[in-house]
Formats: sequence, structure tokens, C-alpha cells
Amino acid sequence: MEEKRDINRLKVVLAEKKRTNKWLAEQLSKDQATVSKWCTNASQPSLEMLLKIAETLEVDMKDLLWPLK
Repeated sequence: MEEKRDINRLKVVLAEKKRTNKWLAEQLSKDQATVSKWCTNASQPSLEMLLKIAETLEVDMKDLLWPLK
């Protein structure tokens, strides 16, 4: 069975910025369920969307990703 790896740090960055999934979904015009899946690493945003997320949260795009091991 394949081990699930967390790829993005979206949930962590949202907490650091004191923002919610709902707020981010509204800013990006995305469904809240989609953003929730990104936050739990059940699915991943595209690179283009990751860039929009970084711009919206005013962070560097690399801050949204866990370092490779």
C-alpha cells in the first residue's frame, strides 16, 4: 500500500495568516470543498493555481510546499 505524503503546506500557511478555507475559496472563486481537499492533501492545486494562492496569501510560492526529503 502506498504511503500518503503531504505535498503542500496550505493548511499551515492559512493558519499562520489567520485565514480560513472559506475565505481562500471566496478569493479564488473556487468551491470550498476543493480548497478543503487541497488543505488535507487529498488533491493538489495546479501550478497556476498555486501561484494564485501564493499571490492571494502574499507569500512566496515555495512557502506553500513541504521541502523534498
